[in-house]
Amino acid sequence: MTPPDTDAVSAPRPSHGVAAYATDPARTRGRLYPEAESATRSVFQRDRDRIIHSGAFRRLQYKTQVFVYHEGENYRTRLTHSLEVAQIARSIARVLGLNEDLAEALALAHDLGHTCFGHAGETALKECMRDHQGFDHNAQGLRIVTKLEHRYAAFDGLNLTWESLEGLVKHNGPLLGPNAIDPGPLPLAIQEYAETHDLELDTFAGPEAQVAALSDDIAYNAHDIDDGLRAGLFSEDDLRDVPLVGPVFREVADTHPGLERSRLIHESVRRLITAMINDLCAETTRRAAEERPTCVADVRALGRPLVAFSEAMRAHDRAFKDFLFPNMYRHHRVNRMTSKARRVVRDLFDLLLSEPALLPDDWARRALAADQDMTRRARVVADYIAGMTDRFALDEHARLFDPVTKP
Repeated sequence: MTPPDTDAVSAPRPSHGVAAYATDPARTRGRLYPEAESATRSVFQRDRDRIIHSGAFRRLQYKTQVFVYHEGENYRTRLTHSLEVAQIARSIARVLGLNEDLAEALALAHDLGHTCFGHAGETALKECMRDHQGFDHNAQGLRIVTKLEHRYAAFDGLNLTWESLEGLVKHNGPLLGPNAIDPGPLPLAIQEYAETHDLELDTFAGPEAQVAALSDDIAYNAHDIDDGLRAGLFSEDDLRDVPLVGPVFREVADTHPGLERSRLIHESVRRLITAMINDLCAETTRRAAEERPTCVADVRALGRPLVAFSEAMRAHDRAFKDFLFPNMYRHHRVNRMTSKARRVVRDLFDLLLSEPALLPDDWARRALAADQDMTRRARVVADYIAGMTDRFALDEHARLFDPVTKP
């Protein structure tokens, strides 16, 4: 599906074209493993390209968010969602005078650590890993780009710049200190990586990462309404009392009486996206005028995000989620699918942990190298399952549990 047109953004562009607090690729903090940089691409363009060419990014094509892949081809996958988030992030970064390439790279990378079967798969894997140092999709994303991608001769991972790694880990906010978004223990993968490469986990991320995070919220809200309507989980009438959403749908219907349903939905969704982008740009411009950051370090040091929705839009965002939770994410059709997905993940984990020789050869070697350290072995199994697509997980489950299916 073509991403909605967001050309209607009307917030003011910085008068000098580039914001003083934008991340400058010429001043990057570099990569963990020094490399000769490209003669034709900036460091953040190169990060973006490495993300796009990674195996983990390709697999997003068959990883879903709400619907399992066989439910239909018209629903969003992690890949189409990531592309839509990237389009929104570039639009916002351009208006605010930020680095578009970094915003795009972070938007494309933000879902790399997600498991098969969307949040249902992650919930199941978290339960499986409860006694083995846990599972967190952001931490898994860091593992992928620093360890699990085996593509380059000189290092594991993608060797992304410090700014990209920081944004990947902290796009939702600081992980340590008084402004930490979650007071719980730091995910192990992030803790271990930070011991060798300080990502300044007690500060906010740079502005491009903040843009990518809220672009994700914009895409989720608008596109889950789109998918939910097209799937028949709820109707336009059910949306009439949802703030912002209901009035937008009514406005489109009143302006274009008799408009076919698919056009009504698309037109309404694109207007919702535009409204959220405009609000974010206006509020961020207001905060920048108030805080007066002169460099990206000033943005990290603020006691609050620089990139934000207004209070009114935050209320709308909460209303979106309050509607979608019972009407989509907990709809009985979705519950049945997620119940199956959780069972598939648990079955695979329990079997492969107890019988690691069933893993493909290279994975089996890693798991068996852990000997009797069940936590290390569990991490190998979790890495293997987290990398699965919906389709592969279902096929692997059939191969391992269905006596008729060929192994």
